[in-house]
Amino acid sequence: MNIQILQPNTHSNINPTTAKAKRTFDIILTLIGLGLTLPIFPLVAIVIKLDSPGSIFFYQIRIGRLTPKISTIFRIIKFRTMCTNAESKTGATWATDRDSRITRVGHFLRKTRLDELPQFFNVLRGDMSLIGPRPERPGFYQKLENEIPYFADRTYFVTPGITGLAQINQGYDTCIEDVRSKVSYDHSYALSLSSTKAWLQMDCYIIFKTMLVMLTGSGQ
Repeated sequence: MNIQILQPNTHSNINPTTAKAKRTFDIILTLIGLGLTLPIFPLVAIVIKLDSPGSIFFYQIRIGRLTPKISTIFRIIKFRTMCTNAESKTGATWATDRDSRITRVGHFLRKTRLDELPQFFNVLRGDMSLIGPRPERPGFYQKLENEIPYFADRTYFVTPGITGLAQINQGYDTCIEDVRSKVSYDHSYALSLSSTKAWLQMDCYIIFKTMLVMLTGSGQ
């Protein structure tokens, strides 16, 4: 859904050819990715159910692509990695390295990034891209925008991604300082979109690094 918000007057620096190529790239690779990973969805679902009570999937509202007049809000889908109602007492809060809310299976899913696989459906719907800045939660957004210069600019005309330059360099956010250090990575990625060649080289590098994280289980 789209809502009207006030934003600074800005314009897109993304090459139009790059934007079309990126969307085509997203659809083709997402279909390939689903073809390869759908067979393991039932296995992941079974171990989640055996490990802890609750739903298989986890849904959460995130802020998507921004323009000067429109903020896109969407519902992200992941495999559940935390106990049910994990934030019922604390409210919105980042997960820590040894967070007791994360289930045993959840730790494995996070380290291998398998919890992110259902987001392929977000990509097909156009909510997300395969590669881009991490989509932020509305509960954190205003605080981050107030405390981190140019935080909101990271998703101006840039669709958030399942993985990205910031994600492969730092992993999940655990505090505001993690987000602060990621902003430069997000802006570097946005700059690569001004050239089709630079974008293609960047995306290939990020995909390679993401696959390496998944295969080695070196995520958080």
